[in-house]
Amino acid sequence: MGKYKYLIKNIGLLTLSNFATKLLSFFLVPLYTSILSTSEYGEYDFISSTVGILVPILTINIYEAVLRYSMDKEAKSSDVFSIGLRLCFIGNILVALFLILNHFITLSSIIDRFSIYFFSTFFVTSISGIISSMARGLDKIKEISIAGVIGSTVTISLNIILLCLVKLGIDGYFLANIIGVLSQNIFLFFCMKGWKYISSTRIEQKTNREMIHYSLPTIANAIAWWVNGLADRYIIIFFYGVAANGVYSVASKIPSILNIFQNIFSQAFMLSAVKEFDKDDKDGFFGKIFRVYNFVLVFMCSLIICFDKILARYLYANDFYDAWRFVPFLTISVIFGSLSGYAGSIFAALKHSDYFAKCSGAGAMANICMNFIMVPIWGALGAAIATAISYWIVYIVSMIYLNRSMNVKLSIMRDNVSYILLMIQSFFLLNENFTVEIEYIIQMFFVLLLLVLFRSEFKVLKNKIMIFRSK
Repeated sequence: MGKYKYLIKNIGLLTLSNFATKLLSFFLVPLYTSILSTSEYGEYDFISSTVGILVPILTINIYEAVLRYSMDKEAKSSDVFSIGLRLCFIGNILVALFLILNHFITLSSIIDRFSIYFFSTFFVTSISGIISSMARGLDKIKEISIAGVIGSTVTISLNIILLCLVKLGIDGYFLANIIGVLSQNIFLFFCMKGWKYISSTRIEQKTNREMIHYSLPTIANAIAWWVNGLADRYIIIFFYGVAANGVYSVASKIPSILNIFQNIFSQAFMLSAVKEFDKDDKDGFFGKIFRVYNFVLVFMCSLIICFDKILARYLYANDFYDAWRFVPFLTISVIFGSLSGYAGSIFAALKHSDYFAKCSGAGAMANICMNFIMVPIWGALGAAIATAISYWIVYIVSMIYLNRSMNVKLSIMRDNVSYILLMIQSFFLLNENFTVEIEYIIQMFFVLLLLVLFRSEFKVLKNKIMIFRSK
């Protein structure tokens, strides 16, 4: 029971920082979509997406090594943190040089127009990766939870002030998000007394080499995940422009409901995977957790698909409403990404960082090919379907490597049947020939069918909850 208590305790603490604040942010989507135009939202998404891919490349994704080696008893915490910060600042210098070059030869007019915001976003994002990874490795979950609440509160408050009262438009949106992450970084740094982990002496070269060796393969993984999650937006921009991308990108706000749960679980499970790793899974801990995790993801996904149009009417103002069409497939993508992340925690415990790139790389190649085929034919809907299929490929390859790494009892056939049912449910939603009443009867049928399919996992989850509530 100790393994479950440790995992559930961390999930509870991380829920504090993730669920309430991100749920509030979720309900503020109508504010953003009513004030920002589709073009402005598309420009913001372009900047944040580009920063998202540059951070792991220019910092060699060192925060992955910071997380893993800060949990390693053989490595000095001061060396781990200092190595991470050093490579982070090198990445920031490279970004500054790129922005200066772009100003004179204009490789991207959008980046040049928002160059200050671009650099600021890169800075706070890269620093956040190092500080939060170090804090997680030191088991400062409570502090991370409070920092998350502070960061989200600042972001949401500033969005309301800068967008509604000061009316700064897209500039206010950038500022609110940058300052929010910065406030989170500052709080967490002081909470964990980060200065104690900045080495003033010679850094152990063995740790330096091992961390870089661990991080390098994860760069390819980060690029592949970026391709899987964001490359479709660049392809949409290429064929249809930034306004179409603005509608497509806002569609991810509804799947973010599932992402909240996935982020909470993955952060907590990573710590358990390293601490409790057992190649033979003698007590069935990893197998049970996987099966219940998969059930929760599938069931929540089915509910989101069922109520997609209702959520879209509330969340998506003006020209953004059409984004409901892309939600089902993007939500299904979250399931496959989450389960691949589960396998990734096992790979991290084994220090097999090369597995990351092999799994995500397979999906990335499929993603690019399918997007260039489907987007010209079906537009943004083609991008959403291509993304779901590419994430499924990542999941399949991840499960192959997971079976090679440890003995975990999985229900592969049953699980894949559930994913097929989710796809069928999605296509039924797109069929607008049904009346509203018939449509929701069909949708609820799929929800109940999946609940029956996972009835044993439902019972396990219910029993675990009852046990912990009684204590």
